Amino acid sequence: MKITKLGHCCLVIVENGVRILTDPGAWTTAQNEVTDIDLVLITHEHPDHLHLESLKAVLKNNPQVRVITNSAVGKILSENAISFDLVEDGQEIAVSGLVIRGFGKIHAEIYGELNRVQNTGYFVGSRFFYPGDALTNPQKPVEILALPVAGPWIKTKEVIDYAKTLSPKICFPVHDGMLKIPMPYHRMPEIILTPLGINFQVLSEGTEVDFK
Repeated sequence: MKITKLGHCCLVIVENGVRILTDPGAWTTAQNEVTDIDLVLITHEHPDHLHLESLKAVLKNNPQVRVITNSAVGKILSENAISFDLVEDGQEIAVSGLVIRGFGKIHAEIYGELNRVQNTGYFVGSRFFYPGDALTNPQKPVEILALPVAGPWIKTKEVIDYAKTLSPKICFPVHDGMLKIPMPYHRMPEIILTPLGINFQVLSEGTEVDFK
């Protein structure tokens, strides 16, 4: 599996010959230029995860692409004449032999019901889990975890405890695009998780990493 972090929560994942883009939001622009994308996974409708103009650029540059998301995002896409495949909690779809499974139902709490939208995390193949904006436990072994590290809905303690609960071999930080100085939010999980045998790896934006 090869992963390139474009920024925040926008990733390019390559597995079994399938190229996947996650959450083309407003806080990144590099996705507007990517090509040869087969799938787009959208976890929820918040603008840092779904920016319609960006998604339209992705669709224009990748006319063969399929969008996978949940019904709440799907409603927005339908209003903009964008087709999609529905994969929600407990559902799955196979694309060129690669299985994408949905986990989770709702965004983590910010304050009460404020911006509490539907959120679906996605398990790619048998190794990688991206939870979106929630601390969903897929109840299956996770080898590589995209770990949210910052935001109005999460504390550093929760970040670390979530990684400890899932106990992946490798995790890397996402949801950090709002941070002017991300180092403390990266360093604290690394200090705690490394002695536990969890490799916390910061991905340089735009650099492809091969997780063999």
